[in-house]
Amino acid sequence: MRRNALDYRTLDVKQEGALAWLTLNRPDALNAMNPRLVDELRHYFGALAEDRETRVVVLRGAGRGFCAGLDLKDHGDDVGGGVSASMRGQRRVSEIALLMRRAPQAIIACVHGPACGGGFAMALASDVRIAGESMRMNAAFIRIGLSACDVGVSYLLPRLVGASVASELMLTGRFIHAERARDLGLVSRVVPDDQLEAAARELAGEMLATTPLGLRLTKECLNASLDAGSLEQAIAMEDRNQVICARSKDFREGVQAFLQKRTPEYSDA
Repeated sequence: MRRNALDYRTLDVKQEGALAWLTLNRPDALNAMNPRLVDELRHYFGALAEDRETRVVVLRGAGRGFCAGLDLKDHGDDVGGGVSASMRGQRRVSEIALLMRRAPQAIIACVHGPACGGGFAMALASDVRIAGESMRMNAAFIRIGLSACDVGVSYLLPRLVGASVASELMLTGRFIHAERARDLGLVSRVVPDDQLEAAARELAGEMLATTPLGLRLTKECLNASLDAGSLEQAIAMEDRNQVICARSKDFREGVQAFLQKRTPEYSDA
């Protein structure tokens, strides 16, 4: 099913050429994840694998925050039911992080206000995080009787900030705010909330100045290198990427544009 075949009610998608602005659109609920939002996120990120128009996605939240996590007031029938039903409901949410990591597009998260639980996980699953000054993130569910290991957080967070800080945040549910997140490398920039869009547009513009193939393979290789067992494995993936890219028309165009001091015109060929 194509992305435009679904009538999104909880997502707002705006396409600007190769750049997509994906806005979580339940502002009255701090963009908390009800079953409809979960389904629409799964649909959107799942369809990106076949989307050759979009090269960069900016993920953000409408209203006062990014995403307050699972909507405990509207969680459907799976949560709190039998074991099998609960597992199905849990997996529908957790697979969002997998779909984001598998997507060939670069994903930039603009995070302001609360990003809790599943919202925290979506921020972590993005490739780059830009924080608004109001940002506060936490592994929320340990505070209400569940484990903090949720939606890929136990995998992604230690790789971003190290085991000690990850343990501190996950064993307590403590909030991490924008300035500390920047100091730890969890976010790349902190800007006033009203400058998030401009910061994301600037970063996306630099990504879009690269070749489409180079951008896709760079994300793929970065993901693979997180799990590489050795330097040799990482270099093998890098060598494969360079050989593939060097055989493309875009590589030849990039070299010619560099030598001629002009902007390259890439064709993804």
